[in-house]
Amino acid sequence: MSPKQIEANRRNAQKSTGPKTSNGRAVSKMNALKHGILSKEAVVHGRCIKESDREFAALHQRFWEALMPVGPVEEMLVDQIVTAHWRLRRAMKAESGEIALSVDEGQWKRSRPNSQLLWMQWELGGDPVHEMENSAIGNSILACWLREVRTRVEQEGELTEAAIKIPLYGKPNKLSEGLEGLRLRLSQRPDGADAAVRREENKKQALTYIDRELRRLEWCKDDCVERETAEEEARQAAAVLPSLEKLDKILRYTTMLERQQYRAMNQLERVQRMRLGEAVPPPLTMEVSERH
Repeated sequence: MSPKQIEANRRNAQKSTGPKTSNGRAVSKMNALKHGILSKEAVVHGRCIKESDREFAALHQRFWEALMPVGPVEEMLVDQIVTAHWRLRRAMKAESGEIALSVDEGQWKRSRPNSQLLWMQWELGGDPVHEMENSAIGNSILACWLREVRTRVEQEGELTEAAIKIPLYGKPNKLSEGLEGLRLRLSQRPDGADAAVRREENKKQALTYIDRELRRLEWCKDDCVERETAEEEARQAAAVLPSLEKLDKILRYTTMLERQQYRAMNQLERVQRMRLGEAVPPPLTMEVSERH
Protein backbone atom coordinates (compact mmCIF):
# COMPACT_ATOMS: atom_id res chain seq x y z
CA MET A 1 0.00 0.00 0.00
CA SER A 2 1.16 3.49 -0.80
CA PRO A 3 1.51 6.14 1.93
CA LYS A 4 -1.55 7.93 0.54
CA GLN A 5 -3.66 4.76 0.78
CA ILE A 6 -2.53 4.13 4.35
CA GLU A 7 -3.39 7.69 5.34
CA ALA A 8 -6.79 7.42 3.64
CA ASN A 9 -7.54 4.21 5.51
CA ARG A 10 -6.66 5.88 8.78
CA ARG A 11 -8.99 8.78 8.05
CA ASN A 12 -11.79 6.42 7.11
CA ALA A 13 -11.23 4.34 10.25
CA GLN A 14 -11.70 7.46 12.38
CA LYS A 15 -15.16 7.82 10.87
CA SER A 16 -16.26 4.28 11.88
CA THR A 17 -15.23 4.01 15.52
CA GLY A 18 -18.75 3.34 16.63
CA PRO A 19 -21.73 5.38 17.80
CA LYS A 20 -21.02 8.56 19.76
CA THR A 21 -24.49 9.49 21.06
CA SER A 22 -26.19 7.75 23.99
CA ASN A 23 -29.02 6.53 21.72
CA GLY A 24 -26.54 5.16 19.25
CA ARG A 25 -24.64 3.30 21.96
CA ALA A 26 -27.89 1.85 23.31
CA VAL A 27 -28.73 0.51 19.86
CA SER A 28 -25.24 -0.86 19.33
CA LYS A 29 -25.49 -2.89 22.53
CA MET A 30 -28.00 -5.10 20.76
CA ASN A 31 -25.61 -5.88 17.91
CA ALA A 32 -24.17 -8.89 19.73
CA LEU A 33 -27.67 -10.32 20.05
CA LYS A 34 -28.44 -9.76 16.37
CA HIS A 35 -25.28 -11.53 15.28
CA GLY A 36 -23.57 -14.57 16.69
CA ILE A 37 -25.84 -17.03 14.90
CA LEU A 38 -23.12 -19.67 14.84
CA SER A 39 -22.00 -19.15 18.43
CA LYS A 40 -25.56 -19.49 19.77
CA GLU A 41 -25.44 -23.12 18.71
CA ALA A 42 -22.90 -23.68 21.50
CA VAL A 43 -25.67 -23.41 24.12
CA VAL A 44 -26.80 -26.94 24.98
CA HIS A 45 -30.46 -27.71 25.61
CA GLY A 46 -31.42 -31.24 26.52
CA ARG A 47 -33.70 -33.18 28.82
CA CYS A 48 -31.13 -33.44 31.60
CA ILE A 49 -29.01 -30.39 30.82
CA LYS A 50 -30.10 -26.87 29.93
CA GLU A 51 -27.49 -24.14 29.66
CA SER A 52 -28.55 -20.55 30.21
CA ASP A 53 -29.33 -18.51 27.10
CA ARG A 54 -29.32 -15.37 29.24
CA GLU A 55 -25.85 -16.13 30.61
CA PHE A 56 -24.51 -16.84 27.14
CA ALA A 57 -26.02 -13.62 25.78
CA ALA A 58 -24.43 -11.63 28.61
CA LEU A 59 -21.05 -13.24 27.90
CA HIS A 60 -21.40 -12.50 24.19
CA GLN A 61 -22.30 -8.89 24.95
CA ARG A 62 -19.25 -8.38 27.17
CA PHE A 63 -16.90 -9.69 24.48
CA TRP A 64 -18.68 -7.63 21.84
CA GLU A 65 -18.31 -4.40 23.82
CA ALA A 66 -14.66 -5.15 24.68
CA LEU A 67 -13.55 -6.11 21.15
CA MET A 68 -15.86 -3.76 19.16
CA PRO A 69 -16.00 -5.70 15.87
CA VAL A 70 -16.74 -3.84 12.64
CA GLY A 71 -17.97 -5.76 9.63
CA PRO A 72 -18.85 -9.43 9.16
CA VAL A 73 -15.27 -10.75 9.34
CA GLU A 74 -14.58 -9.23 12.74
CA GLU A 75 -18.04 -10.26 13.95
CA MET A 76 -17.32 -13.83 12.87
CA LEU A 77 -14.01 -13.85 14.77
CA VAL A 78 -15.66 -12.51 17.92
CA ASP A 79 -18.25 -15.27 17.61
CA GLN A 80 -15.44 -17.82 17.45
CA ILE A 81 -13.79 -16.34 20.55
CA VAL A 82 -17.06 -16.39 22.50
CA THR A 83 -17.85 -19.95 21.43
CA ALA A 84 -14.41 -21.23 22.40
CA HIS A 85 -14.62 -19.47 25.76
CA TRP A 86 -18.08 -20.90 26.45
CA ARG A 87 -16.93 -24.42 25.61
CA LEU A 88 -13.84 -23.96 27.80
CA ARG A 89 -16.10 -23.14 30.72
CA ARG A 90 -18.07 -26.30 30.02
CA ALA A 91 -14.84 -28.31 29.97
CA MET A 92 -13.95 -26.92 33.40
CA LYS A 93 -17.41 -27.94 34.65
CA ALA A 94 -16.85 -31.40 33.22
CA GLU A 95 -13.56 -31.68 35.09
CA SER A 96 -15.23 -30.55 38.32
CA GLY A 97 -18.01 -33.08 37.75
CA GLU A 98 -15.54 -35.90 37.18
CA ILE A 99 -13.70 -35.01 40.39
CA ALA A 100 -16.92 -34.84 42.43
CA LEU A 101 -18.13 -38.11 40.93
CA SER A 102 -14.82 -39.85 41.63
CA VAL A 103 -14.68 -38.69 45.25
CA ASP A 104 -18.36 -39.25 46.05
CA GLU A 105 -18.63 -42.62 44.32
CA GLY A 106 -15.51 -43.93 46.05
CA GLN A 107 -16.70 -42.72 49.45
CA TRP A 108 -20.15 -44.24 48.86
CA LYS A 109 -18.70 -47.64 48.00
CA ARG A 110 -16.31 -47.65 50.95
CA SER A 111 -19.03 -46.57 53.38
CA ARG A 112 -21.07 -49.65 52.39
CA PRO A 113 -18.65 -52.55 52.75
CA ASN A 114 -19.50 -55.90 51.22
CA SER A 115 -20.51 -57.95 54.27
CA GLN A 116 -20.09 -61.24 52.42
CA LEU A 117 -16.55 -60.30 51.40
CA LEU A 118 -15.73 -59.27 54.97
CA TRP A 119 -16.97 -62.60 56.34
CA MET A 120 -14.85 -64.45 53.80
CA GLN A 121 -11.77 -62.46 54.81
CA TRP A 122 -12.37 -63.19 58.49
CA GLU A 123 -12.97 -66.86 57.78
CA LEU A 124 -9.80 -67.31 55.72
CA GLY A 125 -7.64 -65.94 58.52
CA GLY A 126 -6.48 -67.81 61.59
CA ASP A 127 -8.32 -66.53 64.63
CA PRO A 128 -11.46 -64.73 63.36
CA VAL A 129 -11.51 -62.47 66.43
CA HIS A 130 -7.99 -61.28 65.69
CA GLU A 131 -9.00 -60.38 62.13
CA MET A 132 -12.23 -58.71 63.24
CA GLU A 133 -10.44 -56.53 65.78
CA ASN A 134 -8.56 -54.89 62.89
CA SER A 135 -11.69 -53.09 61.68
CA ALA A 136 -14.30 -50.84 63.30
CA ILE A 137 -17.18 -52.93 62.01
CA GLY A 138 -15.56 -56.15 63.27
CA ASN A 139 -15.15 -54.70 66.77
CA SER A 140 -18.78 -53.58 66.70
CA ILE A 141 -19.96 -57.13 65.86
CA LEU A 142 -17.84 -58.65 68.63
CA ALA A 143 -19.15 -56.11 71.13
CA CYS A 144 -22.71 -56.92 70.08
CA TRP A 145 -22.14 -60.64 70.73
CA LEU A 146 -20.56 -59.93 74.12
CA ARG A 147 -23.55 -57.83 75.13
CA GLU A 148 -25.79 -60.77 74.29
CA VAL A 149 -23.66 -62.98 76.56
CA ARG A 150 -23.90 -60.36 79.30
CA THR A 151 -27.68 -60.24 78.97
CA ARG A 152 -27.90 -64.04 79.34
CA VAL A 153 -25.65 -63.95 82.41
CA GLU A 154 -27.94 -61.38 84.02
CA GLN A 155 -31.04 -63.43 83.12
CA GLU A 156 -29.70 -66.88 84.10
CA GLY A 157 -27.56 -65.70 87.00
CA GLU A 158 -24.40 -67.43 85.79
CA LEU A 159 -22.09 -67.93 82.81
CA THR A 160 -23.32 -71.07 81.08
CA GLU A 161 -21.70 -73.16 78.38
CA ALA A 162 -24.54 -72.40 75.98
CA ALA A 163 -24.17 -68.64 76.49
CA ILE A 164 -20.55 -68.52 75.33
CA LYS A 165 -20.99 -70.37 72.04
CA ILE A 166 -20.13 -67.44 69.76
CA PRO A 167 -20.85 -68.26 66.08
CA LEU A 168 -17.44 -67.76 64.50
CA TYR A 169 -17.17 -70.43 61.79
CA GLY A 170 -16.74 -73.14 64.43
CA LYS A 171 -13.13 -72.07 64.84
CA PRO A 172 -11.37 -71.61 68.17
CA ASN A 173 -10.99 -67.95 69.01
CA LYS A 174 -9.63 -65.97 71.91
CA LEU A 175 -13.01 -64.48 72.80
CA SER A 176 -14.82 -67.77 73.34
CA GLU A 177 -11.72 -69.40 74.85
CA GLY A 178 -11.43 -66.59 77.39
CA LEU A 179 -15.10 -66.98 78.38
CA GLU A 180 -14.77 -70.75 78.59
CA GLY A 181 -11.72 -70.46 80.83
CA LEU A 182 -13.65 -68.09 83.07
CA ARG A 183 -16.62 -70.45 83.20
CA LEU A 184 -14.41 -73.38 84.25
CA ARG A 185 -12.75 -71.34 86.99
CA LEU A 186 -16.07 -70.20 88.33
CA SER A 187 -17.46 -73.73 88.28
CA GLN A 188 -14.84 -74.98 90.71
CA ARG A 189 -16.79 -74.93 93.94
CA PRO A 190 -14.77 -74.45 97.16
CA ASP A 191 -15.59 -76.77 99.99
CA GLY A 192 -18.11 -75.35 102.45
CA ALA A 193 -19.09 -72.40 100.21
CA ASP A 194 -22.72 -71.31 100.30
CA ALA A 195 -24.38 -72.04 96.95
CA ALA A 196 -26.37 -68.77 96.78
CA VAL A 197 -23.41 -66.64 97.81
CA ARG A 198 -21.14 -68.48 95.41
CA ARG A 199 -23.63 -68.08 92.53
CA GLU A 200 -23.93 -64.35 93.14
CA GLU A 201 -20.16 -63.96 93.33
CA ASN A 202 -19.69 -65.93 90.11
CA LYS A 203 -22.24 -63.74 88.37
CA LYS A 204 -20.45 -60.62 89.56
CA GLN A 205 -17.07 -61.89 88.35
CA ALA A 206 -18.51 -62.89 84.96
CA LEU A 207 -20.10 -59.48 84.44
CA THR A 208 -16.88 -57.73 85.48
CA TYR A 209 -14.88 -59.81 82.99
CA ILE A 210 -17.37 -59.13 80.17
CA ASP A 211 -17.44 -55.40 80.91
CA ARG A 212 -13.64 -55.30 80.78
CA GLU A 213 -13.67 -57.05 77.39
CA LEU A 214 -16.33 -54.63 76.14
CA ARG A 215 -14.15 -51.65 77.12
CA ARG A 216 -11.19 -53.25 75.36
CA LEU A 217 -13.22 -53.72 72.19
CA GLU A 218 -14.39 -50.11 72.39
CA TRP A 219 -10.77 -48.94 72.58
CA CYS A 220 -9.89 -51.16 69.60
CA LYS A 221 -12.83 -49.73 67.69
CA ASP A 222 -11.74 -46.14 68.41
CA ASP A 223 -8.25 -46.91 67.13
CA CYS A 224 -9.69 -48.48 63.97
CA VAL A 225 -12.02 -45.52 63.39
CA GLU A 226 -9.09 -43.11 63.68
CA ARG A 227 -6.99 -45.17 61.27
CA GLU A 228 -9.83 -45.74 58.82
CA THR A 229 -10.73 -42.04 58.87
CA ALA A 230 -7.16 -41.10 57.96
CA GLU A 231 -7.16 -43.71 55.18
CA GLU A 232 -10.48 -42.40 53.87
CA GLU A 233 -9.17 -38.83 53.79
CA ALA A 234 -6.11 -40.03 51.88
CA ARG A 235 -8.29 -41.93 49.38
CA GLN A 236 -10.51 -38.90 48.85
CA ALA A 237 -7.45 -36.72 48.29
CA ALA A 238 -6.16 -39.21 45.73
CA ALA A 239 -9.57 -39.33 44.03
CA VAL A 240 -9.43 -35.58 43.34
CA LEU A 241 -7.62 -36.45 40.13
CA PRO A 242 -9.94 -38.16 37.61
CA SER A 243 -8.83 -41.33 35.91
CA LEU A 244 -5.95 -40.97 33.47
CA GLU A 245 -8.20 -41.70 30.50
CA LYS A 246 -10.79 -39.05 31.42
CA LEU A 247 -8.16 -36.52 32.45
CA ASP A 248 -6.32 -36.95 29.15
CA LYS A 249 -9.57 -36.50 27.23
CA ILE A 250 -10.44 -33.29 29.11
CA LEU A 251 -6.91 -31.88 28.68
CA ARG A 252 -6.82 -32.59 24.96
CA TYR A 253 -10.25 -31.01 24.52
CA THR A 254 -9.23 -27.95 26.56
CA THR A 255 -5.99 -27.53 24.61
CA MET A 256 -7.88 -27.64 21.32
CA LEU A 257 -10.34 -24.96 22.48
CA GLU A 258 -7.56 -22.71 23.78
CA ARG A 259 -5.80 -22.91 20.43
CA GLN A 260 -9.02 -22.01 18.63
CA GLN A 261 -9.60 -19.07 20.96
CA TYR A 262 -6.08 -17.65 20.69
CA ARG A 263 -6.05 -18.16 16.92
CA ALA A 264 -9.29 -16.18 16.56
CA MET A 265 -8.01 -13.46 18.90
CA ASN A 266 -4.77 -13.09 16.93
CA GLN A 267 -6.64 -13.00 13.64
CA LEU A 268 -9.08 -10.42 14.99
CA GLU A 269 -6.20 -8.22 16.11
CA ARG A 270 -4.63 -8.42 12.62
CA VAL A 271 -7.91 -7.56 10.89
CA GLN A 272 -8.60 -4.61 13.19
CA ARG A 273 -5.08 -3.24 12.79
CA MET A 274 -5.42 -3.52 9.03
CA ARG A 275 -8.76 -1.73 9.19
CA LEU A 276 -7.08 1.12 11.08
CA GLY A 277 -4.54 1.42 8.31
CA GLU A 278 -1.56 -0.17 10.01
CA ALA A 279 0.97 -2.12 7.99
CA VAL A 280 0.58 -5.66 9.29
CA PRO A 281 3.17 -8.21 8.18
CA PRO A 282 1.87 -11.53 6.89
CA PRO A 283 1.57 -14.28 9.51
CA LEU A 284 4.53 -16.58 9.91
CA THR A 285 3.60 -20.15 9.08
CA MET A 286 5.68 -23.23 9.51
CA GLU A 287 5.17 -26.66 8.07
CA VAL A 288 6.57 -29.58 10.01
CA SER A 289 7.03 -32.88 8.23
CA GLU A 290 8.22 -36.16 9.63
CA ARG A 291 10.76 -38.22 7.74
CA HIS A 292 10.92 -41.96 8.15
